[in-house]
Amino acid sequence: MVDSRFMKACRREPVDATPVWLMRQAGRYMKEYRELRARVPFLELCKNPDLVTEVTVTAAERLGVDAAIIFADLLLIAEPLGFSLEYEKGEGPVVAPAIRQAADIDRLPDENDVNVEESLAYFLRAIRQTRASLSPDLPLIGFAGAPFTLASYLIEGGSSRHYVHTKSLMYRDAGAWRALMEHLARNLAVYVNAQVAAGVQAVQIFDTWIGCLSPADYREFVQPYTRLLMRSITPGVPVIHFGTGTAMLLEDMREAGGSIIGLDSHVELDQAWTRLGDGVGVQGNLDPAVLFADLAYIRQRVERILRQTAGRLGHIFNLGHGILPDTPFENVVELVKMVHELGCRAASD
Repeated sequence: MVDSRFMKACRREPVDATPVWLMRQAGRYMKEYRELRARVPFLELCKNPDLVTEVTVTAAERLGVDAAIIFADLLLIAEPLGFSLEYEKGEGPVVAPAIRQAADIDRLPDENDVNVEESLAYFLRAIRQTRASLSPDLPLIGFAGAPFTLASYLIEGGSSRHYVHTKSLMYRDAGAWRALMEHLARNLAVYVNAQVAAGVQAVQIFDTWIGCLSPADYREFVQPYTRLLMRSITPGVPVIHFGTGTAMLLEDMREAGGSIIGLDSHVELDQAWTRLGDGVGVQGNLDPAVLFADLAYIRQRVERILRQTAGRLGHIFNLGHGILPDTPFENVVELVKMVHELGCRAASD
């Protein structure tokens, strides 16, 4: 596994072909997943190790990707932190009670009272089972939300468009914000390291909502805590640092940490990599909507992204966000084949 394409790319070593995996590669675009979800609610699925293993392994094997990512939800960590988590049909996650003021932060459990091994035993068991069921040479990716993205869910009580409550607390009470973010960063580090101990070979840190902030606000209110998380992850484990709407934040994200910076679809890969500089890999960044086009056009876009790497080491092909629900399955399979074929040529050149 150490010599797999994915792990080599994470270390910015030469590969025989460009490695590829896809965000949400187990999802509603797959017939098997839709049939399963018709029988099992989402959160129940996430808490069933046997089903998590089935979904994760099936997606990786059917697509022929270079890494599997454990099937889970970004907010599983919310329950050990003292919040209830529900999914209302068509409405997304509901987290309660929401954090709105300093007194709400005081009710969070002490860090020593958050036992991830016990409270998330089902998830760690799923990782162990999935690792045992995957091909021995196929890496397994774990993941977690970054402190800001997790905080925004806990403060807003779910998804948001404008993050008014999150920003209000951030601007209004610096002490409360610092206490919350330090608390989340430390517990997220324990959570991520538990995944590593259970059997993942790499982790992706999702800062999904970070694009709502200006660069100055990111540096003041977010970067120190993301850096705290990154520096607390088990040494030697590749970390992919991904966010959306991050065109103006890339240099600051690199300073926060991560061996690979995940790019969304709103930047050109070559320009972004030039800005990031040497010593870091990049992941991405095909627009997920391109997969609705015909295969000839998909191939053109894959070729363009691979040309933009200009032979630099450390590229992992992915989408700029997750696979969309109605994406034609056969197009996803063909995408993986194209990346391997065209990426093999690029490696030989």
